[in-house]
Amino acid sequence: MSSPALSPSTLASPAPSPSAPPAVRLRPWSTPTAAEEDRVGIVAGWGNFPVEVAERLVAEGKQLVIVALKGHADPRLAQYATHIKWFGVLQIGGHMRFLAQHGVSRVAFAGKLFKDRILYHGLGWIAHLPDPTCLRILGGSFVTRSRDACDDTILSAVTTAFLAKGIDVLPITDIAPSLLAEEGCLTRKQPSRRQRLDIQFGWSIAQGMGALDVGQSITVKDQLVLAVEAIEGTDALLARSGKLCPRGGFSLIKVAKPQQDMRFDVPTIGLKTVQGLVQAGGQVIAIEAGRTLLVDRDAALAYADQHGVVIISLAGPAALDQDLG
Repeated sequence: MSSPALSPSTLASPAPSPSAPPAVRLRPWSTPTAAEEDRVGIVAGWGNFPVEVAERLVAEGKQLVIVALKGHADPRLAQYATHIKWFGVLQIGGHMRFLAQHGVSRVAFAGKLFKDRILYHGLGWIAHLPDPTCLRILGGSFVTRSRDACDDTILSAVTTAFLAKGIDVLPITDIAPSLLAEEGCLTRKQPSRRQRLDIQFGWSIAQGMGALDVGQSITVKDQLVLAVEAIEGTDALLARSGKLCPRGGFSLIKVAKPQQDMRFDVPTIGLKTVQGLVQAGGQVIAIEAGRTLLVDRDAALAYADQHGVVIISLAGPAALDQDLG
């Protein structure tokens, strides 16, 4: 979806607008039965992440009911699904009916949505087959423009609608916790002193951009911000950074928003991220431990080692202080 910058100590999370959807309770329903525990719904967007989640859940004995989003989801998901159906991104009522029809009371959102394509390409949101439920809950963002189209606004409205139908929206990290990056340097190569300074400099800026709901990632070189991620996503951010800094050597810093809802849009890196960094001339990826998903883990780390890239996972910039003292 997006990416961010500014010191979190000076930024408060933006106050919700009067027209914003109501706050969503995370666990309003009773404890799932054993049968419900074994049945999980996935609303699958783009990327290998939904496939990796599905593979792991099936290995754990789960039955998967998958809503595959047209133009986004990977056809390989079918091999892991007990039930699967393809829907337009905005056929939200259809998503809920399909999940309920197959006895799903818990669902997780996995994968990327190309928000720019949904809103601003071609026919825009109309091309994604909005149904009456979508128009009811998102009409303020898409039709009347009485509400903003920020990620938090849209996803909160969708989650509220699912909960109203008795479907609890789980953090993807609840059902696939092993995909979270642990703390430490994950590659053979360690960051240099200069690279550590860049990480420390950029960390609070990235968090500040997240607090403003701009995005999750920035690129930094010599304690100078090269580029900030917004609606275009991390891959485009890296390509732009390579053009702005043809000499290379920059660092990508990707962190969760201070107000991050772990049910959706969790910061994620994978093999494609590392490949994009290498192609653009970058040398470092710094991510937030315990709040960033690392997909295609073995392939991503092997590729990073092969190309001399540093991937470091930190609880926060203070972890670098002793090395910079």
